[in-house]
Amino acid sequence: MAVHAAHRCIYLHRLVTVCTSIQIHSRNRDVFVKLVKSPCSRAFFTSSVRSNENDGQSSDALKLSPKEIQRQALLSRRKRPLSPLERISSLLPQGVLSPEVIQLREQKQQEQHEEDPDSCDSEVVTEEGDLETHSGPKAEEGPKAAALHHVERKVYPTLLGETLLTFGELLIAEYRKKRRAEFRKMFQLQPGARLQSSWGIIMHDDIAGQPAGIFLKTSRGVPIFIRRASLEDYVLYMKRGPAIAYPKDAVSMLLMMDVMEGDCVLESGSGSGAMSLFLSRAVGSRGSVLSVEVREDHHRRSVKNYERWRTSWALQRGREWPNNVEFQNADLGTASSLLAGRGFHSVALDLIHPHLVLPTVLPHLHPGAVCAVYLANITQVINLLEGLRCTRLPVLCERIVEVPVRDWLVAPALQKDGQYCTIKAPNLGEVPRNEEETSDGADGDHFGPAFGNVPYIARPHPEQMSHTAFLVKLRKSVQ
Repeated sequence: MAVHAAHRCIYLHRLVTVCTSIQIHSRNRDVFVKLVKSPCSRAFFTSSVRSNENDGQSSDALKLSPKEIQRQALLSRRKRPLSPLERISSLLPQGVLSPEVIQLREQKQQEQHEEDPDSCDSEVVTEEGDLETHSGPKAEEGPKAAALHHVERKVYPTLLGETLLTFGELLIAEYRKKRRAEFRKMFQLQPGARLQSSWGIIMHDDIAGQPAGIFLKTSRGVPIFIRRASLEDYVLYMKRGPAIAYPKDAVSMLLMMDVMEGDCVLESGSGSGAMSLFLSRAVGSRGSVLSVEVREDHHRRSVKNYERWRTSWALQRGREWPNNVEFQNADLGTASSLLAGRGFHSVALDLIHPHLVLPTVLPHLHPGAVCAVYLANITQVINLLEGLRCTRLPVLCERIVEVPVRDWLVAPALQKDGQYCTIKAPNLGEVPRNEEETSDGADGDHFGPAFGNVPYIARPHPEQMSHTAFLVKLRKSVQ
């Protein structure tokens, strides 16, 4: 009985509360009607000027400067209703409100639509414009919120041959801070995917249709530079099996071999496919490359990397990358049948023991042509030379080189306040001029001091690429 009595008390208390709230709504009906009858254009200063022309307030508003008008419009937009009843009722669910309050809400919405049907639509357009400007939600909003911030924008190419970014292309995203790359990533543009980093999220749908070389802001407001991946970028960031032939070494090997369009080149040691791509571009559509790899896993990796680059390049340029590389999974030392009836203008070897395959390769190399050998350490170089001495092959060792590359940082000198330092000329007895005459900004140049007046600081980059390989140039001779 005590439990039933407690439940009855709680039920009576809730009933009294609901009845009281209904009475309060009825008592303040007139006040609520006055509040809700104010049009929704109150939130916009320009609309309030139109609605208050009869009251004589438009003349005072026209006297304000444009900045003051914009400031007052922003403040009026942020104002909250003054009525506590309206604030509380807006937080309550639909089922709790009384029929009178629901009717007043419907009357308010109808009056707003009749008085200024375009005002609410203009507010939505303004919000979309802000999203388009910032290109992302706030940091506390998650990836789902970031997806809602995508705004359809049509961008048209302006230059002949220019193409916009499309799904399937390989892109590079990088963020630079103080002239150093803090973040760099290669990714493939895919529908519905997102670019994730420590600096925020960018939806792939926001990148598609944009021109290459654009800055897009992440969900945290950090500008990320988006561009297409070059062949150099691709071989550095693609998925690897073994170590790759770095671009600086690959270029030197191409010069050693004197590869030209239409050549037939032999490569032994496909690896991850880096050198195969460089050779493919060098020989062109009229040439051919035979790439041999003894390990099956490395062979599969090189084929995948090669096909992935061809697909991305076709989307970017609108035509096919030459399918001029033939990948073979075989041991070149014992695959003389693979080379039967073939002749090569040059040979590239990336093997641990290249002197073991030279007796098989040299008979198919044109006289006077070059065989470039890529070796990781000096011990391999010594073993190669010793193998040439013992076998007495018809080949001359012309060069053994290492290709160093040293990056530098060159930037204008800045003061602690961020202003450019200026070169101060010596005083040779001339009459000093006033500061206004000697100031560099007197000519109205907003880029800082005039040309030649800013000193520069140059120093080696702190992150340098160390030793990668030794390149040995061998030339076939005729005995």
